[in-house]
Amino acid sequence: MDFYYLPPSPPCRAVEMAAKAVGVTLNKKIVNTAAKEQLNPDFVKINPQHTIPTIVDNGFVLWESRPILIYLAEGYDKTGELYPKVPKTKAIINQRLYFDMGVFYKSFLEYYVPIMLRNQPADPEKFKDVEAAFELLDTFLTAKPYAADTDTYTIADIALVASMTNYEMAGFDYSKYANVAKWYENCKRVIPGYEENVVSSKDLSYFQLTKQPTQGE
Repeated sequence: MDFYYLPPSPPCRAVEMAAKAVGVTLNKKIVNTAAKEQLNPDFVKINPQHTIPTIVDNGFVLWESRPILIYLAEGYDKTGELYPKVPKTKAIINQRLYFDMGVFYKSFLEYYVPIMLRNQPADPEKFKDVEAAFELLDTFLTAKPYAADTDTYTIADIALVASMTNYEMAGFDYSKYANVAKWYENCKRVIPGYEENVVSSKDLSYFQLTKQPTQGE
């Protein structure tokens, strides 16, 4: 399975962890978006929307990480635990995936990316959004050990862990969110490929092209 990606990207790292969980070997092809490689004609032919991650599985092309996670789970997970066939469970997993995309990961992007890659000052209002996202995730983890109210990890946990790794890398103190802290430590132990995900999360070298100089540079 061909995999077009950029190592530090949380959505790309989520796909890597899911592929490892289901035993799929990825033929990895780096697309450096900071260098505009996603606009190369050969890649645009594959994905007219020219986004990563993108997979090509025996001619079948799919992009956007969360649909890819679902595809990998439905097509290759022999345990049936990553995306159970129970409609209500699937619905909760889908909700958590949307929560990651529209709230949890989005909050990281809006608060930390301007600081880390553009040398902009921290925005206190955006930090409130980060805290609100953690409060919600903490609530989701009240009854069961995993994010979709399940006893085993699912693709929802994989997506959220990829985002969570970035928060940890950025130095966010999540210790006051007891349920989140317990969940994350557990996920570190059970999700395949977690350590590789950590290493990739710290590699910001690809983004130096987009970093704006501070005054005096």
